[in-house]
Amino acid sequence: MTTDTDIAIVGGGLNGPTLALALARIGLRVTVIDALPAPARKLPDFDGRSYALALASTRLLKGIGIWADVAENTQPMLEIKVTDGRAGEGPAPWMLHFDHAEIEEGPMGFMCEDRYLRQALLSAMDAHDNITQISGETVVTQTADAVTLASGKTISARLIIGADGRSSGTATRAGIKRTGWGYAQTAIVCAVTHDLPHGGIAHQFFMPSGPLAILPLTGNRCSIVWSETEPRAAEVMAMDDDAFLDALRPAFGSFLGNIALQGKRFSYPLSLTLANRFIADRIALVGDAAHGVHPIAGQGLNAGLRDVAALVDVLSDAKQRGEDIGSPAVLARYESWRRFDTASLAVATDSFNRLFSNDNPLMRAVRDAGMGLINSAPNLRRRFIREAAGLTGDLPSLMRG
Repeated sequence: MTTDTDIAIVGGGLNGPTLALALARIGLRVTVIDALPAPARKLPDFDGRSYALALASTRLLKGIGIWADVAENTQPMLEIKVTDGRAGEGPAPWMLHFDHAEIEEGPMGFMCEDRYLRQALLSAMDAHDNITQISGETVVTQTADAVTLASGKTISARLIIGADGRSSGTATRAGIKRTGWGYAQTAIVCAVTHDLPHGGIAHQFFMPSGPLAILPLTGNRCSIVWSETEPRAAEVMAMDDDAFLDALRPAFGSFLGNIALQGKRFSYPLSLTLANRFIADRIALVGDAAHGVHPIAGQGLNAGLRDVAALVDVLSDAKQRGEDIGSPAVLARYESWRRFDTASLAVATDSFNRLFSNDNPLMRAVRDAGMGLINSAPNLRRRFIREAAGLTGDLPSLMRG
């Protein structure tokens, strides 16, 4: 009942499989443990969930060999328009406008539906001899070099990776505490079809109750991330589809013509949560297990993928040097690399949400003037575009292209 592996990854969402493929690529044996049963993981239907993949993240997906499997089903994000206002009144006159033509590398990112990305990751893992997948199993106990599953099976490993989300059991079992707070907001996520073409333009509309993101998908479709106060979100989620669309239209506007729902609606509470440490004895955390931020800039998955790429670099270097890949010195290099970047992202998203999610006239004047100033400064605007594309900072090798 014991299986030996180099690395055990707890969590089979998106970060865990991506990390498994990247580590298998450098010759490490990896076991991925997912609580979801295999049939549920492989459902092909569209359920409304989509992701804004920064350009740097698509480079990572190319590096692990799955981008070709999803590229034809992705939508390039050619422009981003950020506006301020109230639902039903239209945007304020000042706005931020980011155009991919201002950078040399290409589109700032791509929208990809969950069903295509998840299937590509699962198929690639199925085909790799260095990866073992365990589905429908939960971890019940954990030591520095092993996890025991509910079935009684034990997986011994040189390193355990927690990729198991904001309520990470891996972090809890390792005694890693968290810092954070709620925003009294709920994100409503869905997809809509519309009459008019979107032109590859992503919109972020800031309203007093929270931001509305309208993100282009393939065809005449968009992904919606609508942040509302908790009471209003609960009210909206309880509506039937027609009433829901009637509630959405004043904020969405009519610039894309008539809209209709496609797929399911989801909602989840918004909060900030940071692990006080990203590592413990032979344990490392990636993605939401390490840091969960407000979706205001669409950077949650991208930050997790940067964790993945950084950890692969650190472990690859350690392997080449003959070091113990689970040693404190090796893991400390990973934590040092990612800690400041994720803390900065948390501060930025928290500050933007507090600045924009209110109807204070003075704050409105300040933020509108700030957006106008940035939009009129080409060098500053270009910096923001490169930030959105994930091209700033100390990039791991898989994200350098």
